[in-house]
Amino acid sequence: MTAAPLSPPAPWLRLERVSRRFGAVTALAEISFNLGRGEILCLLGASGCGKSTLLRLIAGVERPDGGEITLAGRVLAGQGGFVAPEARGIGFMFQDYALFPHLSVAENVAFGLRGVSADALRARVAEVLAVAGVAGLAARYPHQLSGGESQRVALARALAPRPGLLLMDEPFSNLDQGLRDSVRAETLALLRQLGVAAILVTHDPAEALAVADHLAVMHAGKIEALADPRSLYHAPPTLYAARFLGPGSILRGLVAGGALLTPLGRFAAPGLAEGQAAVAFFRPQALALCDPSEGAAARIERAEFLGAQERLVLRLETGGAELRLDLPSARQPHSPERVGLRLDPGAVQVFAAAPGEAC
Repeated sequence: MTAAPLSPPAPWLRLERVSRRFGAVTALAEISFNLGRGEILCLLGASGCGKSTLLRLIAGVERPDGGEITLAGRVLAGQGGFVAPEARGIGFMFQDYALFPHLSVAENVAFGLRGVSADALRARVAEVLAVAGVAGLAARYPHQLSGGESQRVALARALAPRPGLLLMDEPFSNLDQGLRDSVRAETLALLRQLGVAAILVTHDPAEALAVADHLAVMHAGKIEALADPRSLYHAPPTLYAARFLGPGSILRGLVAGGALLTPLGRFAAPGLAEGQAAVAFFRPQALALCDPSEGAAARIERAEFLGAQERLVLRLETGGAELRLDLPSARQPHSPERVGLRLDPGAVQVFAAAPGEAC
């Protein structure tokens, strides 16, 4: 007898066609996604795309104009009613940490704890300060903390009420690069250890790719693409998502015989009509140098030194397209010279050109 397949676990957080309008402006248009318990979702997008508005709707600071939000099977907003922010069991970390300057670290962490005895409150504050690695700072005030310490205290305060979901609005953007990387890694490791689901808003593609279980690229109030980071980076469903997730090059042309013909090769164009304007997109690492007689001839226009890598900016002799190619860093700069280029066909994606865009 064959056992029946197990049903997938119910989503911890579920958004179903959530919308928000401000007068004639649609800030969010029918946003839908599921997030499992203990998973981390990154919302990535340019300023004004709706990321922070979406966080405010989930937190309950604003009400959606349509759709439904549920957490752990409980309707937070929708036709089933509306739950006040303080009753949702959701933690929030702000970009500026929002610590109360007149309260000590311990008092800041205790602020969100309600309905517990004095002994239980002291024990919980001590526990989360220890977990966040700032147990020795309990008596200090916010002005006595470094940026990294402030971030850890803000995290301890958000975790103190044992939230079922943590919302983070660019919480690492005020930290210097080296500190940002280490504090971010510590924070995400702690959330995974505790099994806390989290949504992190960022405008930094590198940060989103590094930390997310699921990554949503947002554009003009909609989710442009949603998948795990590796899938989204290597096979983005739209040209906008491809460009937003990192640098790349484009070759333009028309579809003929089911493919896009370019100076670097012929690439399949499934789903595109004969004669349709299209673009081939590929990352800098998809290109390789070769002898001009063995590949498409190009000239190095300049080299951008990036530390561990060097990015060559090249100009194709046929068609004149500008391309980028990444190489391991060299001790001496590359001089302008004529080279050949090869392109890995498996790293190329073909998209329809935008309406009115020249081929």
